[in-house]
Amino acid sequence: MRKITLIALCTLFLLPACQKQQKVTGVSTEAIPVNTSLDAIQDTTYMVDLAPITADLEREMNVQIGYAPEALYVAAPECPMLNWASDALWEAAKKHYDGTVDIAIVNMGGMRCSWPKGPITRGNVFELMPFDNRLVVLTLKGSDIIELCQSFAQYGGQGVAGMRVKVVDGQLADVQIGGRAVNPEALYHVATSDYLSGGADHMDALAQYSELWDSDLLIRDLYLQAVREQDTIRATVDGRMTMYP
Repeated sequence: MRKITLIALCTLFLLPACQKQQKVTGVSTEAIPVNTSLDAIQDTTYMVDLAPITADLEREMNVQIGYAPEALYVAAPECPMLNWASDALWEAAKKHYDGTVDIAIVNMGGMRCSWPKGPITRGNVFELMPFDNRLVVLTLKGSDIIELCQSFAQYGGQGVAGMRVKVVDGQLADVQIGGRAVNPEALYHVATSDYLSGGADHMDALAQYSELWDSDLLIRDLYLQAVREQDTIRATVDGRMTMYP
């Protein structure tokens, strides 16, 4: 038995030495176009199964819930869409938060579309806010608000409600809340999204809150409700975010 085992072990050690070493001598690639040429091999069974669900969803998304006499477009540093979205969030926060809500902040990057003049549908609101972001209210010092607005000056503006921000030559010149200059030592309550509360989109100052109240309400649902209640959607550029060269 020992001889057989010894021979087997020797064989195992010698095998690699007897094998010819393999080397990569070349590499070739081929591009496979992803286009209609692949339609013939696709499995369309799932499309048949999903057709009734897709039709129901399209009908639901096409339901008109409001009307815009003028288009609500997105542009920096201030625009009708940003103003409407921040105002709608501010008003919703006042309804649900048990306390004063001084201002509201939304990010321009979160506005994923403009709304054309004419009917506003459920689909328009889902397109504007496709994310499951929640309404939160943060408690911030005035010094944090000023730092936040300095970020607005640097990155070209954001959506605000309840405050006015003035930037001259790229530098923050004035910040007012409720018609008064921001007090660096005072506490303010800021309505925004749970996403921005972590300091996203260059808003690091928002993450310096001392308290956070989470509504567990989706901002998209609040926008849907706002459109239904307003019925006629109006928003203008009113100088709340001004930037002078």
